[in-house]
This record gives sequence, structure tokens and C-alpha cells, in this order.
Amino acid sequence: MRIGIVEDDPLLLENLKLLLSGEKGITIVGTWGSAEQALPVLKKSSPEVMLIDLGLPGMSGIELIKKIKEKMSGIEIMAHTVFDDRDNVFSAIKAGASGYILKGSSPRELIEALHSLYQGGAPMSPKIARKLIMEFQDEGASEEYLLSHREKEIVKCIENGLAYKEIAEKLSISPHTVHTHIKKIYEKLHARNRQEALITARKKGII
Repeated sequence: MRIGIVEDDPLLLENLKLLLSGEKGITIVGTWGSAEQALPVLKKSSPEVMLIDLGLPGMSGIELIKKIKEKMSGIEIMAHTVFDDRDNVFSAIKAGASGYILKGSSPRELIEALHSLYQGGAPMSPKIARKLIMEFQDEGASEEYLLSHREKEIVKCIENGLAYKEIAEKLSISPHTVHTHIKKIYEKLHARNRQEALITARKKGII
């Protein structure tokens, strides 16, 4: 595995070189302190895997990842950073990183993550993996309660105490259509009656 490293902390860069150069099956083909130093010589160095710090001076690590994937899409990229917030994680993945490991991970965790990445995996620090799972779970929960424009209108009519026939007249639709919409609203809000539907709609900010 041919690895290139971009890290602006000289001490950490030296430690990474010592760690990885002593690992069987790993060859370090280049180390750079900035994106600007790395980009012009990457093609010549021909790394198979890049370990990139996101908090670089000048061009950011995320922008570097994007540029590498545009020019050399076959290179696998591991983000190596202290940033564990949603924006950085998603930006790095969207830019083209297939792995995301936090600084402070053990040497063995880093080495295993690099091998996994090289073999086609998508390794992430447990904390990052959990954040992603929670993010998708939250999105799923939000979509579950998503009402159409017409359904929201009907919920507001229910809130105002209107009966089926009154809702039908107000919205110029048939009572049967109102009944069908309300049935769907109850299903989406997991409600058994008007009161439960209104309570959930208020909690979710629908009304």
C-alpha cells in the first residue's frame, strides 16, 4: 500500500511517518505540510491511499480531497482530524473521503483503518459512525411525520373544530376525500383520534 500524508503539524507528521514506515505492507511515498505542497507532485508520487488532515493552512483538507478525487479518482482518502462535528464529517465524505478517523485514535486503530480503506472498506471512528447513524435515524423520523400541503390544511381545520362536512365545504372537496386524508394523517402521526393527531402535530411543529 502506497501512502501519502498531508499534515501541517510537524511533530504529528513525523510520528505518523515513524508509525507507518515500520508497518509491513505500507510504503510512504510522500509527506506534505499543506495542500499546496502536495497537489503539484501527487501524480508523480502515485499514492494509492492519502491520509489528510482537514484543518490545513491555506487550502482546506476538504477542498484538497475534492481536487484529488477530480484528478485522481482511484486514490482512496482517509480524513484524519480532530473535527467530529456533522458539517465536517458530511463535507469530507461528500468531497470524496471514504474513511474518517479522529486524531487521538490508537496507532493500531489507525493502521487497521488504513488497511480496511485500501481493501475497499469505509472505516470510521466509532464516535463518527454513531453520529452518522443518529443523523439518518433523525432524518427518517422527520420524513415519517411529513404531511402534504392539503393534509396540513386539514389538520388546521381540525384544530379549529370543523366537522368533516365543514372541512369539505371550506376546501371545496368531497366529505369522502376529507375522510381519506384524515385517515392518512392519523397513520402518519400515529394517532387514533383528533386529539392525539393535534397533540403530535403541535409537538412536531406542523401547526
